[in-house]
Amino acid sequence: MSVTIEAVRLATAKRLREAGIESAALDARLLICQATGLTHEALVAQGRDGLAPEPARRLSRYVDRRLGGEPVSRIKGVREFYGRDFLIDPSTLDPRPDTETLIAAVLGLVARAGLQEKPLTVLDLGTGSGCILLTLLAELPRAQGVGTDIAQSALRIARQNADRLGLDGRTRFVGARWFDGLEDPFDLIVSNPPYIASGEIADLAPEVAAHDPRGALDGGPDGLDAYRAIAAGAARALSPGGHLVVEIGAGQAEAVMGLFQGSGLLVDADGPVLDLAGHPRCVLAQSPCLKGLGLPAGPKN
Repeated sequence: MSVTIEAVRLATAKRLREAGIESAALDARLLICQATGLTHEALVAQGRDGLAPEPARRLSRYVDRRLGGEPVSRIKGVREFYGRDFLIDPSTLDPRPDTETLIAAVLGLVARAGLQEKPLTVLDLGTGSGCILLTLLAELPRAQGVGTDIAQSALRIARQNADRLGLDGRTRFVGARWFDGLEDPFDLIVSNPPYIASGEIADLAPEVAAHDPRGALDGGPDGLDAYRAIAAGAARALSPGGHLVVEIGAGQAEAVMGLFQGSGLLVDADGPVLDLAGHPRCVLAQSPCLKGLGLPAGPKN
């Protein structure tokens, strides 16, 4: 008689826990669901059933990958972000909850101006899986957007995500470095750019350093190369009164605000937006020409 699903779940969690994985119990459930195709509810309901040979073999491979430091989201090929599932692959950054701060900051700006139903145009620089752009378009029903990336394989995944979410008709993905080839001005420009200093990447957690694409992490010697590129082109690419919202890394707020101010952008007077842990996570700036879009100058806490 084969071992029951529940017994396998407990044994898998124990193995992961002994390897020092803090989320061992959750990871075990997720990997078994992935291997068997069961939902969490079905996993509980069918816990006394035996685990068939083929799902058992799949689970063994998944557990080996997890023990090797690969995140569960990459094993599944899916990451939940702002309540929606997004396909990911080795060419895309694995979206993380901290980036939801950027979504909240943009939606807060739009809500305070009463523009949720307006036909806003959004540009997402370095779109990766498309999670930022597509989330904003899903939340803003009349908005349209463009996502740029230099990785064609990432753009393929982003297009698949747009199709899965029914947003392909309002989205265009372009192979480009930053603003190259873009002509139309945008009401909102957003980005989670590479911001890790080159020399610090090797010290990141294995789940990040070994599995996120280096191009999505490496911000140059001081981690600010991407922000310099964004600062150089944002003023021209923004509509009058348009906003720029970028994610930042630890200790980068002052430097990024200085780069944006030096390029003529108006940096939000309230300073960076904090994430749920209280760390500066997003910098907001505005087109130097304030007439047009009608967005407020920045978030009010």
